[in-house]
Amino acid sequence: MKNSADELEIFQQHHDSILAHISNDPYARSLGIQLTQVDAGFAEATLEIKNHMLNAHGTVHGAVIYALADHVFSVACNTYGKTSVGVSTTIQFVEAAELGDQIMARASEVKRTHRTGFYRIDVYHRQNLIATMDAVCYRKNQHFIQLEANG
Repeated sequence: MKNSADELEIFQQHHDSILAHISNDPYARSLGIQLTQVDAGFAEATLEIKNHMLNAHGTVHGAVIYALADHVFSVACNTYGKTSVGVSTTIQFVEAAELGDQIMARASEVKRTHRTGFYRIDVYHRQNLIATMDAVCYRKNQHFIQLEANG
């Protein structure tokens, strides 16, 4: 499919600009989320759990796990330089994490069309799956990077 090849080419040719833009997320930075890997339609990040991230039961608040999952989803669906926004997510919490744990999330593209993208996000503590999320993005017409004019 030409469109997929074109978008992969955009990712490869504009990797640095795309990464600079999608890494500039003030909320993710405020939580301490660290991107560890970015590829076309894929993102991975880690987060060390601090005391203020715990719920009343002493385990990681679901909103913190969700924020990590949502961030890698956002990064993965924007890797082609085309402005993409989340429209739907469903998350299941499988196991708890605790103070001092380092959790890691991976977002992988399942399918991408001209207008939508479908992603699977898994969150781990060590090798243990602690949450899984399915997410859908809407892909706008505009790119957030400067593309060369074809002429």
